[in-house]
Amino acid sequence: MSDRAPSPEQVAEISRQVEQLVALAHRLAEENRSLRASQEQLMAERANLLAKNEQARSRVEAMINRLKSLEQNG
Repeated sequence: MSDRAPSPEQVAEISRQVEQLVALAHRLAEENRSLRASQEQLMAERANLLAKNEQARSRVEAMINRLKSLEQNG
């Protein structure tokens, strides 16, 4: 390793690379926030659909039981 100080060109290149990394980190953080928000929305939607599915299943079972009851009584 050399005891010489980096040249102005080297400092400028390192500075440019650091700026690019900072910009990338900001972009990735924003993308991460967006993906997390989408995930939360999808999870809420899924929970809602599961609840609706369960309600529909219960209604169908109730109808089947009523039909069986009518069949037995008729």
